[in-house]
Amino acid sequence: MEWPSQSPDINLIEHLWEELERCVSGIGARNADQKFSQLQTAWAQIPKSVLTNLPRRCQAGIDSLGFAD
Repeated sequence: MEWPSQSPDINLIEHLWEELERCVSGIGARNADQKFSQLQTAWAQIPKSVLTNLPRRCQAGIDSLGFAD
């Protein structure tokens, strides 16, 4: 499958995961429960505007038909 050379990055979930990873990187956890708690705290700190803008950003990616503007 061929992709446009300048296709937009519309994988918004990956962006959210990267933000969470940045928030908890360098913070040690002794077990999975501690790490889960850290992730929940980090998730709560993501600005609501980021989450409410997701549908608009998805639509912009769809409207671009896979090509950069």
